[in-house]
Amino acid sequence: MSCNIRFQNPNDGDNDWPYRKDFVADILKKRAPDIFGTQEGLKNQLLSLNNLLSEYEMVVSHREWINERMYPTIFIKKDRFQIRKSGDVWLSETPDLPGSSSFDSAFPRLCTYVEVEDSYRNNERLVFINCHLDHVLETTREKQITVLCEEILKIFKENSNFLLVGDFNSPPNESVRKKISEFLPKLNDPWLDLQKPEECTFHKFDGKDPYGSKFRIDWTLHSSVFSAINTESITEHRNGQYPSDHFFIDTILQYKE
Repeated sequence: MSCNIRFQNPNDGDNDWPYRKDFVADILKKRAPDIFGTQEGLKNQLLSLNNLLSEYEMVVSHREWINERMYPTIFIKKDRFQIRKSGDVWLSETPDLPGSSSFDSAFPRLCTYVEVEDSYRNNERLVFINCHLDHVLETTREKQITVLCEEILKIFKENSNFLLVGDFNSPPNESVRKKISEFLPKLNDPWLDLQKPEECTFHKFDGKDPYGSKFRIDWTLHSSVFSAINTESITEHRNGQYPSDHFFIDTILQYKE
C-alpha cells in the first residue's frame, strides 16, 4: 500500500491527525498489507501510528530525525520480512545530506528504501522504495526523480525485484514517469496493466476531485517478476470523515511463477 497520511496540522481542525490516526490504523489493520509506505508524516505522527500497529516494524533505524521535516516511511510485516539494509536519499544535489533541498523545491524532499529478505520465499530479496516529490514544478520533480533513480541504482543492481510507491505529485503519463522509464524500464504500472479508469487520488478531505480531471498522483510500480491481481483507491470514510486528504492505494501482486 501507499498512504499519504497528511502531515499533522492544527489548521485542519476536525481533520487534524489526532482525530484521524485511529481510522488510518484501522484501515491498515483491515487491509493487512505485507509492506506499505506512508508520505508526509512527521516524526511524532509516525511514532504514534507505529504504536497502533503491533504487527509491523517501522523501518527507521538508519534515520537521524529532523523534527520539522516530513518523511516518507516504510512499514513491514514482522513475521514475513527481515531487513538487510535501509536508508534515506534526499532528492537534491547532495543526496546524502539530511534536510538538503535543490532544484527550486518548495520543501526538502526524499525517498526511503529497504531491502528485505522474504521468509515466505526462501529469503528471496525485495527492494521497496517510497518517495514523495515536490508539489509545485514538474521540472523540479523531474530532477528529483533522476536523483532517486541514480542513487538507487548505485545501491542496488538493476535486476533487483523493485517496488516503487509514493506521492509523485504528477500523473503517470507525464515526464516523471517517462524519466523513471529511462533508468528502470522494466517497471510496470498495475493500474494500467489492469486497464482501470483513471481516478483522482488527491482530495480536500471531502472525497471529491478538486481538479475535475482524474488526476492520479499516488501510484505504484513493480518489477516484471510480479503480476498484478488488483489495485484500487481506498475511498472509505466514516460519518463524512476521511482518513487523509489523499486516497490510499492498495495493490495486490503475486510472483509470476
